[in-house]
Amino acid sequence: MRLKLLAAVAAAAPFLAHATDGYFSHGYGMVAKGMGGASMAVTGSGFGAANNPATMVFSGNTFEIGVDLFSPWRTAERTGAPPIGLNGSADSDSNYFGIPEIAYNRMANPNLSWGITVYGNGGMNTDYPGGQLSSPGACGPATGPGTGFNPAPGPYNLLCGNGSLGVDLSQLIVAPSVAWKFAPDHSIGIAPLFAYQRFKAEGLQAFAGLSTSPGNVTNQGYDSSSGWGARIGYYGRITPQFQVGASYATKMSMQEFGKYKGLFAEAGGFDIPSHFGIGFAFEPDPQWQIAVDYERINYSDAKSVSNPSSLILNCAGGDPTACLGGSNGAGFGWKDIDVFKLGVQYQYSPGLTLRAGYNYSQNPIKPEDVTFNFLAPGVVQHHVTAGATWTVDHDSYVTMAAMYAFQNDVTGASLFNAFAPGLTMQEKIKMYEYSIGVQYQRRF
Repeated sequence: MRLKLLAAVAAAAPFLAHATDGYFSHGYGMVAKGMGGASMAVTGSGFGAANNPATMVFSGNTFEIGVDLFSPWRTAERTGAPPIGLNGSADSDSNYFGIPEIAYNRMANPNLSWGITVYGNGGMNTDYPGGQLSSPGACGPATGPGTGFNPAPGPYNLLCGNGSLGVDLSQLIVAPSVAWKFAPDHSIGIAPLFAYQRFKAEGLQAFAGLSTSPGNVTNQGYDSSSGWGARIGYYGRITPQFQVGASYATKMSMQEFGKYKGLFAEAGGFDIPSHFGIGFAFEPDPQWQIAVDYERINYSDAKSVSNPSSLILNCAGGDPTACLGGSNGAGFGWKDIDVFKLGVQYQYSPGLTLRAGYNYSQNPIKPEDVTFNFLAPGVVQHHVTAGATWTVDHDSYVTMAAMYAFQNDVTGASLFNAFAPGLTMQEKIKMYEYSIGVQYQRRF
């Protein structure tokens, strides 16, 4: 039965969408999500393979399945254009996503456990309706010398393409794990990571002329790729009241998106970046736990994500390596980020545990990269969370968690300004989001 549930989640996972800490989730598993994502030194959950696999040997026999309703709200706009029709704004559709997650852990003996966790990343998901630039020649040669972004007649979307505008990236990660308690209060763990990702892009016709493969930039439907990596971790109870944890996940080298080899750098490359974290948990008395994590996400591991969008100007100047799809092609310009997580847990009664948390993530998007990030406006920084676990019976529990990410925005000069002397357009992207989820846990 549990294997069938794993298969069902794996089948549903390509529709995932997350965008809180960049395009990583603020937490994995409802316990962590209720505590702002803090999890490096917290035991009791089966989602250690997604957080710190060393904690799994302290989590016991458990099966957990849940779903999170995630809702991002995104807006993009351009102002300051002369009367040629390039001003406009749009709200992204596709605002609700059901995100399943599942975990299983079994104790082989008191000092050894094995398990499997299925979870997802994503969030580079936008779906803007077309037609914001209604002037028939707004993006074509009629706008003046050197400004022919798109020779096709309008109306156009905000990036001078035709039809709806957006991208959809989802990542499914399956993480089997093994954890070993090498001393009574200390453990190490490893989780090999298998990743499957799916992507599509629409409405980017204006960029075909700045690509190494113009026919593989946009509107090619979904493409998929897979790859491998690993996460390792350590957990230790330094004193009965103080625990520490740390984990590191390698970069996952993924197969290229062949249908979009003219969009992403390195002929369709889109690797999943490495990341690491450290944390501690403190229990001043049996009812209270306070957990703090620090995480670093290295978006620079993936050129398609981290290369500056301004490289496309080098392409226009004659450097083919800087073109979309090139070996050093233009990307989204995302920088490496630091993430800080704080969680509090309170045992209100034998049958009820309450949680709250705060998550701060640096914004990976710089003002000079706003244009490309109409497609991926992952700019939220401040998150607040709350959660609770109810005891159903001696072995069954229901956990809920909620998150709200406050609206944030980034404004910068339009990349289109460089293609027409005298343009001084400004662009803004903004986003806020919330989620609420429920999970069932069965101990055995």
